[in-house]
Amino acid sequence: MAELLRRHWGTAVLLAERVLGSPDLARDAVQEAAIAAMTDVERLRSPDKFGAWFCGIALNVARKWLRQLRSEQPGLLPDLPSEAPDPAEAAEIADTAARERRAIAALADGQQDATRLFYLQGLSHREVADELGISVGAVKARLHQARAALAPRLASFTTIPKTEAPPVTATEAAEVEWAEVSVTAILRGQRADREHPDHVMLLAERDGDRRLPIWIGPAEAAALALALESVETPRPFAYKMAAGLVEAAGARVTEVRITRLIPPVFHAVVVVQGPAGPREVDARPSDAVNLAMVTGAPIRANAELFSVTPPGARSETLTFAVATADIAVETQQRMAESAKRHGPPAGGSESAAE
Repeated sequence: MAELLRRHWGTAVLLAERVLGSPDLARDAVQEAAIAAMTDVERLRSPDKFGAWFCGIALNVARKWLRQLRSEQPGLLPDLPSEAPDPAEAAEIADTAARERRAIAALADGQQDATRLFYLQGLSHREVADELGISVGAVKARLHQARAALAPRLASFTTIPKTEAPPVTATEAAEVEWAEVSVTAILRGQRADREHPDHVMLLAERDGDRRLPIWIGPAEAAALALALESVETPRPFAYKMAAGLVEAAGARVTEVRITRLIPPVFHAVVVVQGPAGPREVDARPSDAVNLAMVTGAPIRANAELFSVTPPGARSETLTFAVATADIAVETQQRMAESAKRHGPPAGGSESAAE
């Protein structure tokens, strides 16, 4: 029981926090859920679905606490802001969770099991395959089919808000505070008004818990996913070639900065140290970050950009699925299919079709 609780604890806390809006309350709620699970474990009909059962108990406890908080919380003075969600936000969170559960419950049995294990319980592709007794490829196929089925049902609330912030006029100004960040994941989702899926690059503060989501294109997402998954390609991609050109010119990329937002576009610069001294090259954040991944240069973001994301943006980005590994696999498959159709390039040349 202890091992099962440890395995699914993080997912349960995350789900409870989305309902309660407080990590401390969420941990307490999951603690109560753990006690309930230990005392009522005989009611679990399918032992292989313990994670979904336990997370369901945690959600029920969180919703019960939320109702109690609404009735017991005293009125706050105007100058005492609260970080807890207001009733409207809490109701919206609860409604979203209910719609997600109904949509998942409507999936085919195999897709439903894979979705719950991978997205709700946080298991890896390999762990899901072991749980279901199928191959990793079959797991990825089921998840792909599930996302395609869920997209139209959840399209009305799978959006990431546009952000606004005053532009930073001088990247080297002394008052600018830079935060070192890293790319944690590529998110992918389908909006109702779009023909093709959207991609989001999620940057995380290295010494903090702030997040910065930035829309990127599918080609940039594919290159970034390959870098994050440490996939070796038979021929250098554009970013690796660009890094080689910089090195051949006797220069090096020293850092990348996400500098400002002029709605709805983020801006970045690549700092290059060359024979004539440091130079800043204007760039899109997706291109700059991809170049940093290839060269190992640090990535920094203007700290003000973290504050321009509305409070609900982080929870709404969670409705987009983490797709880093899937995108990398899909890109590898496309490369293999292209090589099979056209044959590998001879030397440094490319085929006429390419």
